[in-house]
Amino acid sequence: MKALRIADFGLRIELRRLKSAIRNPKSAILAIGVIVPATMPAQQWPQHSMDRPRPPVVDPGPERPPVPAPKDAVVLFDGANLSEWRTDDGSPAKWTVRDGYVEVKPGTGTMVSARSFGDVQLHIEWATPSEVKGEGQERGNSGVFLMGIYELQVLDSYRNDTYPDGQAGAIYGQNPPLVNAVRGPGQWQTYDIIFHRPRFKADGSVERPARMTVLLNGVLIQDNFELVGPTANRQQPPYRMHADKLPLKLQDHGNPTRFRSIWVRNLE
Repeated sequence: MKALRIADFGLRIELRRLKSAIRNPKSAILAIGVIVPATMPAQQWPQHSMDRPRPPVVDPGPERPPVPAPKDAVVLFDGANLSEWRTDDGSPAKWTVRDGYVEVKPGTGTMVSARSFGDVQLHIEWATPSEVKGEGQERGNSGVFLMGIYELQVLDSYRNDTYPDGQAGAIYGQNPPLVNAVRGPGQWQTYDIIFHRPRFKADGSVERPARMTVLLNGVLIQDNFELVGPTANRQQPPYRMHADKLPLKLQDHGNPTRFRSIWVRNLE
């Protein structure tokens, strides 16, 4: 059997397979002189890759009034005060409360829940500034940190391009949303989050990773995604054993993003 030598790769490709691939292009992909099976695993995109395909845009419909908390929920913010919140050092939260919402006061630091949680159903509504300033990660940036460790990104992603694993609805640095279902700047958005904490063995190894399901404005954007570890910028740290319950955190990223109607249902 004659064969074709590709000097650049030191490979030999049989002419019969090459002719078969030409007759049946669905069975293989011919790229740079190499036949790659069509069934090969999907490409694993590098963290924060700008080459990664953008999630399709979905119109979620008009904004809606705040969603009231169920009777068994723990209300963390009802528009009145920040009694359920602290700063990282334990002092009273310093963000601004007005007109039924709390707004990030840039430079005052992260806001931390006074209570700790593990498996939860979390409802939180947010709005980025109606006056658009900046681009990419500088527009309405904040984040919801489950257990203070696992971030669901908050961002103005309405006609605002950035790396897909950092847009609104992304599990930051790990998984983009299935679709982009945000409303425009200044409009209220709703996250409904089902979070299951990681389970650890006695030796500190992971028995079961954390999982997150998220609806943005009623549209499914994360479907029981298994987190590979804590979320981080430009790195992928491994799991480290931690307490079964930890506080929630809301991020001060320097943008006056707003939040309202925050409540939690314990699932364990």
